[in-house]
Order: sequence, then structure tokens, then C-alpha cells
Amino acid sequence: MDRQDLLSLYRQMLLIRRFEEKSAEMYALAKIAGFLHLYIGEEAVAVGAIAALRPDDYVITSYRDHGHCLARGSDPGKVMAELFGKATGLCKGKGGSMHLVDAPRHFMGGYAIVGGHLPLATGLAFAIQYRKQDRVVLCFFGEGALPSGQAHEAFNLAALWNLPVVFICENNRYAMGTPSPRGLALFAHVLETARSYGIPAEQVDGMDVLAVRRLLQDVVGRLRVKPGPFFVEARTYRFMGHSMADPAHGHYRTKIEVEEERKRDPLLLLRTIVERHDLAHEADFKQLEREVGEVVTTAVRFAEDSPYPTPAALYEDVLVE
Repeated sequence: MDRQDLLSLYRQMLLIRRFEEKSAEMYALAKIAGFLHLYIGEEAVAVGAIAALRPDDYVITSYRDHGHCLARGSDPGKVMAELFGKATGLCKGKGGSMHLVDAPRHFMGGYAIVGGHLPLATGLAFAIQYRKQDRVVLCFFGEGALPSGQAHEAFNLAALWNLPVVFICENNRYAMGTPSPRGLALFAHVLETARSYGIPAEQVDGMDVLAVRRLLQDVVGRLRVKPGPFFVEARTYRFMGHSMADPAHGHYRTKIEVEEERKRDPLLLLRTIVERHDLAHEADFKQLEREVGEVVTTAVRFAEDSPYPTPAALYEDVLVE
């Protein structure tokens, strides 16, 4: 990869990081209501994986969806406006943080039921197969979704019908406040969950955006030629709590553990590689900070200046016979 590619990946991760930090600030000021789950620390998974897609491929995820939405290219202003509950948001202020959807970019959500969107990903892949297209579906979820019945139903049908869907398990080792080994019998063998259905599976360092991109480019390329499901376990780590209702470290992990994991910050890892190969320097990264800072500031200004939905909006976009 050349300098432009590397800095583009860095910029996308930096945008997600600064967007999420600003979202936390706006939540503390009561400008964002409801639940807010931040993607800080996991940026390399969404950015690396989505970088392997074409614009007509599908992306679907769960409630920690800001990062995936931004990585897919959604307007940060519209994303922030949705978090604010404003009419100019991606979903006209009706979805909020956990239900971001950008259909023109084939970003299909944002779902709050743990594991509930895996059958939807399988359905999207079935539609691709039915229409004889060479598109693929990326489905992101946490390891806490693996014991759910709908996850196994989705794996089973995807395997039976050789559907073009990549199931990406973002394994951050904690299902809300529960260490995953306490709630997931196969935590040490996550890949076997998929392999038991005959689905090929590989593990990747989810803190290394280049490793994620490299694996997904290979997988997606293969699926376009020979459709069939694939399972990726991305070993990652969230630096913040489960949500803004959860302290940064909670009572289920130590501050020392979090500080140790921060040494493998995906932004730091990529920056180290870029600098080691003399492809960018301090001035370049400062410029990116200024550019991203302006984008996030503009997004907040847009959200603050936008109107709330009117009461009449309750009756819009409602399907009736």
C-alpha cells in the first residue's frame, strides 16, 4: 500500500475516534439522549473490512454502529443529527444512535437486539443469490451474540445455501459487563462455532487495520467467484465502557488492563508503520487532526442548528395497507 492508501485508512479511523469522543461530550451535555455505545478502540475492524468492499455491497451491524456507518462513507453531519434526534438525521431523527441506516450506501443498520440482525444478513445474501449478483454482505456482531439461537439459524441457512455473507465477530472479550469466558462456553474456540456448520473461518488481529483489510480483500474476492459464507473472528478491544451508562472501566476489568490494551491502539499501530517507512511525519498527522477536527465540529454545528421532527412526522414513512 502506498502513502495515500495508508493515510486514508488512518484518517477514517481518526474520524471515527474524534466523532465518538465528541459524541460522548454531547451526551454528557444532554444533547444526545437514550443509549450511546462508542466504538473507541475497535476502529480498525470496521475501517479495514469495509475498505475491501465495492459501493454496491451490503453492510449490516448491531447497536455499536457509528464506526461502521462512518467507514461506509455516511455524512458525519447526518450521523450526528440522528444522534441528536433531529429531522436532518439519516433516519429523520427516528432511529437514534442504535438504528443508523444509510440505504443509498447499502448500510442496512444498526440493530439493538443482540444477534437479531444475523438472519437479516443471511436474507440479504439470499436476495443477492436469487438475483444472480456478485455482491457480498458484511455482517458485524459481538461475540456475545454467538450463543443466541438466531445466530445458529443464520449460520445454518447460509451454509446450506452457500450464501455470499461474511460474518465478522468483533471479539472484544466482554459481553456488556460480563467477561465472555463466563458466558460463552466456546470462547477459547470461537472459530469452531462457524466451522461446526462447515463454514470456513479465520482469526485476525482486529487492532491491525492492514491485517483486517488484507484478509477481507482475499475473502471478498473469493466469494465473488465462488459464493459461500465465511466467518472472521477479529480480536479487538473497546477502550470505553459498554455504553455511556457504564463507567470507562466498570467493575469487571481493571484500569491496568485497559492501559495495557491501549498500547495496541489501532491508530498508534498504523502511525508507527507509516513513520517507520518514512511515508509521513508529524506535520502530516497534525494536518489530519485539523481536518478531522473541522469535520466533527461542522457535524455538531449542523446537528445543533437542525430542527427536531414535527409531531406530523409520526405519521410519515408508515406502511399501511
